[in-house]
Amino acid sequence: MFSKIGSTVKKYRQGNIAAAFGTDLWMSGSVNVPSILLKYYKFMNITDSEMMTLIQIYRYSCHEKNLLPATDALAECLSSTHEEIEKNIKSLLEKKVIAENLYYDVASDDVITGYDFEPLMEKLSDYWACSRAKEIERAGSKLDGQKPVKKEMVTRCYKSFEKEFGRPLSPIETEKITQWIDQAGPDLVHEALKRAVLNGKWNFRYIDTILLEWRKNNLNSITSIKEHDKQYQGIKAAREARRKEPPAGDTAESSRKKALIKKLYLT
Repeated sequence: MFSKIGSTVKKYRQGNIAAAFGTDLWMSGSVNVPSILLKYYKFMNITDSEMMTLIQIYRYSCHEKNLLPATDALAECLSSTHEEIEKNIKSLLEKKVIAENLYYDVASDDVITGYDFEPLMEKLSDYWACSRAKEIERAGSKLDGQKPVKKEMVTRCYKSFEKEFGRPLSPIETEKITQWIDQAGPDLVHEALKRAVLNGKWNFRYIDTILLEWRKNNLNSITSIKEHDKQYQGIKAAREARRKEPPAGDTAESSRKKALIKKLYLT
């Protein structure tokens, strides 16, 4: 069995078809089509048929070293007719997606004509730059819109802490409050402050412990915290009720006997 890779031919061992295919697949290389091109080519007014023709022209240029493949050669790799391929090439040239240019062939020491992909890259870079500019503008507007809100929330938390603590906050304390807001949100920070004050604990370590406990239990809203508290109180009440229950077998009769014995010892 013989296999062709580029312009070379090799004889493989008989019956080793899988290895022959694998070697050809590896040695024949691959066509690297940029993802950005696949994303934007329709905006460049390139049809699907023209895009496939363009990819095949690129393949011939890279792997067959044929910079100006004939229509017959392209037709071997495309389902399009000769007329459709010629129409696609003409359209790509008119749209200035590709161009014909002169190349110097070192091997033959000759000047040859071939397709030039530089116009395609120029168009593609323009679309990429416009898209990136829009993304940056959109992201900037979103971020700028969030800054005043966040600043207002932080300032409100600062004032709440200063009011409850009865003093101005230190730089370390203001930084700690900002960190809490980033991690848990302003509502949970206010709730933790309220609970600390109700328990007479005016210190940052106690508040940090509350927020850490909520984070461990995946409690990220006031509603979930209150529901968790309700469940905890129910469990606590059930334990207290079980603790007060008389031991098993401690009936009214046995209680009467215990009272009688106790009375005998006291008389």
